[in-house]
This record gives sequence, C-alpha cells and structure tokens, in this order.
Amino acid sequence: MDALPPVARQIPFERTQHGDVVIDPFEWLRDKENPETIAYLEAENAYTDAQTAHLAELRQRIFDEIKARTLETDLSVPVRDGGYWYYTRTVEGAQYDVHCRAPIAGEDDWTPPAIAPGAAIPGEQVVLDDNLEAEGHDFYSLGSFDVSPDGNLLAYAVDTAGDERYTLRIRDLHTGADLPDLIEQTFPGAVFSGDGRDVYYLTVDEAWRPDTVWRHRVGTAAGDDEQIFTEPDERYWVGVGLTRSKRYLEIALGSKITSEVLLLDTLDPAAGFRVVWPRREGVEYSVEHAVVGGQDRLLILHNDGAENFELIDVDPARPADRASWHTVLAHDPAVRLEEVDAFATHLTVDYRRDGLTRIAVLPLAADATTIDGSALMPVEFDEPLFAVGTAGNPEWSQPTVRYGYTSFVTPSSVFDYDVASGESTLLKRHPVQGGYDPALYEQRREWAVAPDGVRVPISLVGRREVLASGSPAPLVLYGYGSYESSIDPSFSVARLSLLDRGVVFAIAHVRGGGELGRHWYETGKTLTKKNTFTDFIACAEHVIGAGLTTPQLLAAQGGSAGGLLMGAVANLAPQLFAGILAQVPFVDPLTSILDPSLPLTVIEWDEWGDPLHDPEVYAYMKSYSPYENVSEQAYPPILAVTSLNDTRVLYVEPAKWTARLRTVGAPVLLRTEMSAGHGGVSGRYERWKEIAEEYAWLLDVLGRAA
Repeated sequence: MDALPPVARQIPFERTQHGDVVIDPFEWLRDKENPETIAYLEAENAYTDAQTAHLAELRQRIFDEIKARTLETDLSVPVRDGGYWYYTRTVEGAQYDVHCRAPIAGEDDWTPPAIAPGAAIPGEQVVLDDNLEAEGHDFYSLGSFDVSPDGNLLAYAVDTAGDERYTLRIRDLHTGADLPDLIEQTFPGAVFSGDGRDVYYLTVDEAWRPDTVWRHRVGTAAGDDEQIFTEPDERYWVGVGLTRSKRYLEIALGSKITSEVLLLDTLDPAAGFRVVWPRREGVEYSVEHAVVGGQDRLLILHNDGAENFELIDVDPARPADRASWHTVLAHDPAVRLEEVDAFATHLTVDYRRDGLTRIAVLPLAADATTIDGSALMPVEFDEPLFAVGTAGNPEWSQPTVRYGYTSFVTPSSVFDYDVASGESTLLKRHPVQGGYDPALYEQRREWAVAPDGVRVPISLVGRREVLASGSPAPLVLYGYGSYESSIDPSFSVARLSLLDRGVVFAIAHVRGGGELGRHWYETGKTLTKKNTFTDFIACAEHVIGAGLTTPQLLAAQGGSAGGLLMGAVANLAPQLFAGILAQVPFVDPLTSILDPSLPLTVIEWDEWGDPLHDPEVYAYMKSYSPYENVSEQAYPPILAVTSLNDTRVLYVEPAKWTARLRTVGAPVLLRTEMSAGHGGVSGRYERWKEIAEEYAWLLDVLGRAA
C-alpha cells in the first residue's frame, strides 16, 4: 500500500463567464481520444488495485455471500399479455435473463401458472436469450422490448458499449430469426402499433436528447422510415407509446417542469395527432384513456394550481374545455399523486403519504356516468417502512392488479389484488438462500432537524441486537436528493453482508427528492439546492447525536446526482465521515451545465438553473460545486467509481475531481470501468463483484474489514 498515487499533469485552461475567470488545470482529461487520458485512468485503476489489494479476501467473501444467498436458477412471476404468459428466467452461471412465454389456457385464465425454477411450462418458448445476444461483448444492455399485439413479432434493442445508443431489431417469434429490419442509434421505448404493422421508435439529437419519433413499416428498409414528430426545444424529452386500451397512440413531451401530450386516435388515424393541452410553463400533466358508462374519457393527472397534483377526467373531443372537466381526486397537500392507470373496470392510483409510497384501486361502476373518487380503496400494509407500486399490468380487461412490495426487512414480493373481493394474494417472495430470518433485523424512522428548522426523515435498518445495544455502531448513510426521485426503503440481498457485520444502513430523505411531496422537491433545487447538502449533514449529525454512530464509524454513500451530494458534503463537513463512496458522481456540475453542447445540459437548466445566461445561478452553483470548492483541509478517504462510456455523468467529472483532491493531499481512489455505462458493469455476477468491491472498501474505512 506504499505505492505513490498517479499525478495528473496540469494544463491551464481558462474559462470566463459573467466576468469571472477560472483556471482549470485538469480540463484536458475530457479528451477521451487522448492516449494520455486513457493511460491516466488506467494508472488510477492500478493504484486503486494496489491500495485495496489487502481487501481481496474480503471482496471474495462478500461476493460468495451474495451468490450463496441468491437462488441463481429462478424465474419471475408470469404476466399475462394477449394470448401468452410472459416471464424471465435466470440460470445458474449465466449473467443475463432469458425471456420466455407460454400460452394461456383460455380467455378466463388470469391465474399465473406456478412454475418451479428449473421446470418448464407446457408450450414454453424462449422469446429472447440475453446471454446469447451478449456473447462476444464486454457490456450488454437490453433497451426496447415489445411484442406485437398478435404475438408474432418482437421489437428489441441492445447496447453493447454502455453509451445508451441502441440497435433496434425485429424478430419473427415463430421462426426465431431476425428480419432484415435493422435500425441503428435508437433510444429505448420502441413500440408496435395497434395492428402490429409498424414500429414507432425514438432517436436522439447531438446532446443525447430523445427528440424525434419515427414510424418503421415492418419488412422495409430503415432508410424509408417516416419521421412522425420532432421536438426542436432542447429542454424537452420525447416519448412514444400506446394507452393500455390501445385506443390512442401517445407522444409525450416533457421538460423538468412542463408537459405536453399529443394523441392519435387509432380509430381515426387520418385525423392526425391532436394536442391535449398546449404546453404552459410550469404545468405538468399525463394522460390515460378510460371508458366510463360506455363513454370515452381522458384521465389527466396535473399540477395546474395543484402542487401535489389532482386527477380529472375530460371529454376527449374537447380536453381543454373546462366545462367538460370532472374532478376525480382533488388536490391534497398531504398526498402526492404520482401515477394513474386505467383498466376496463377500475383505475389504479400510485401516490405518497407520510413519506411512503401507497397504492389504491378505484372501481368503475358499470352504470356510472362519472368516476366517483370517494370509492377509492387504499391497500393497507402493516410495516412501519415499506415501498409499494403497481407493475406488470398490461391487460385492459384484467380483473386483478399486480403490485410489488418490499421493505428493509421483507424481500421483494409480488401480489395480485382481486378488484372484486379486495383481497391480495402473495404470488412470490424473492427467495433468500441460507435461512434468512427477518426477525433478526429492525427497521425504523428517525427525524433530523435541518438548520432552517425543517424536519428531515431518516429510514434505517440494522440487526436488532446492534440497534438495541445503545452503543455506537458503524453506519452507512445514503443520500440522493434530486429530480424529485425518492429513495424508498427496499430489501437488498447484498446489503445483508453489511448488516450481518454489525453495520447499520440508513437513507437520508433530503430535500430535492420527492419523499414528502412536490414542495420537498421544489425546496431542494435551483437556488435552494444547498438545502440538499445541509439536510444530509443534519442527518449525519442526528445519527451521531442520537448515539447510533460516531464520526469515526460513519460513512456516506451516493451516486450520480447523489454523487454531487457526496462531493458537496466532503467539502462542507469532512470531519463527520470516516469515508465517502461516490458512485458515477456529478461533481463538476458548473462546467457541464455551462456547456449546452454536452449531453442533457439544456434539459438540466430547469433542475439546476441556467448558469450560462444567469449570473446569480452561476455564482450559486460555483459556491457549491464540489470540484470548484476543493480546499486545503483534512478529507476522509474517498472512493469515486465511474464508467468510461457513461453518457449521463461523463467520466471526466470524477477524474478531474479526484485529481484536484489529490493536490491537497486527500486520500482518494478512482475506479473507472472501461467497458460500462451509467449503471455500471453489466451482468449479474460482474455487478456482484462491483458491489463486493465497494462494500469491502466501506467495511475497511469503518474498521470492519476483518
């Protein structure tokens, strides 16, 4: 461990903005084609290998523990779609999923077949074997995956570089052969038309923004594809899909704060696409099709004058006419409505209350002329912390609602909710090999107080005897806090390797996330972004003050925008932490957000502000940017993990950050995956190795590596 760390060459690069001159000595690392850049990243990897060589045995033990707890040959709960049950298999020794299907027994067959992990269903067919598709590639990611309504064709797209550029193909599911159709450089989300004759897909602009919808006629050359729609405004992403009823083809446009939806009535395609509501700055909405008393209605979930959103249904012929609106679920400041889906006989509602996800079902009376929101039936759960959401419900006429449920102590579980009886049936609980006993663990909620007096929730889990001992324990505090994304309590097989070594795991639900509703997000973005960082520090101080841990036993962890959080708290409160794990960290945000030619920059202005044109935003971002604020102080050990081909947070950000940290003597390590993307390496075994490396490092800085 005595090897000298790599030293990045310093080449002054001048940046001038709003009269402020900044000299950046490490900007040259942005050139991925420069052999010196690659050599430097490889030298950093070698140094990290040397500095963590003493953890090799621990890494192997953790990997073996994850593997031993995982039922390697397993399968998902089948989902009915059309005339088939669809499911995925995993096979011991194989890195990727095998996508399969088997025919339904009949139109009234709504009970998924019970399948032993190693057994086949009569008539089983392999739709796509990701292991075969990944052969010969260091990286593999499946993007689009859509079966035509008649079940004859599969549209699928794969990325074998990690740069999120997907090649789209169409497979004949009767022969298993791919058609000549081949479309390069697509974005995930391709879907078949209602008649299966066409595939609608997305492409991106130079800034990696999905901006164009294309129609591909099956069996024709890609060069003949028709451009259906292009969005010129660089703040908006484009998506395409069918409503569950398959009545409407939908093009959804969205910036971070504004939405617009275009619908094409498949019963009248000649009429073309029609805008539901013209975009209006700050108004977000989503659209679903429902049938009420035999009449078509559009369900619109929106935030126009309703911060936490409300649900209305409107006349499809005149959706902007307020006289046609009917309020189904009124705005509630204590409830954040997140998603609504429509079925032939009911609606499902995903929402948040008290910092936790919830689901409810709203039956549609056959003779009703309007939707009665008072008939909403929440599904109740008895754990203090949990995460739940509807998923796997493709059929318009299904009488059940499939949902997933988990908590810190309950493995991921799949249920079917019977709409008629109100009963939930457990279909599968993710198996944990080796005799897992949830009674050995305790989960609970704590509340920290931020500097401005706001109470910030903390969710934590640990072994019961550790939490009951009253003695400080090693603790990993995880945070994110951006984009209104919520980090909910969920089970992790891998995390047991920390918990069983006496480590407590906690999530700081800081502002900028969505755990406590839209206001929680709004007060942790743009010119209030620093609340995210001070909230996390308050959570760290709380777990220390409550006697749960000490600064010598506390590690921080976060990835992507959570990596920005890690970099910020490293500068603001390094004395609170024994180590900081920053995964694909967004640590040079000002440089990135100043450059509109970089991937996603213009889209991000609604989240961070526009420092290019606004001096106040520029000064504010500069005041918290981790890279800009590295200083001469004692930093804790830091491990930064990144990927060379990441298109969301470029590798150069952590590369520059760690190079600058090293100039002030910080004990920092940089790991760059040379064949991976934003989500890290591909393949479950490779992912387990990556987790084992990170966990071994965390245990080392927490003094639990023995």
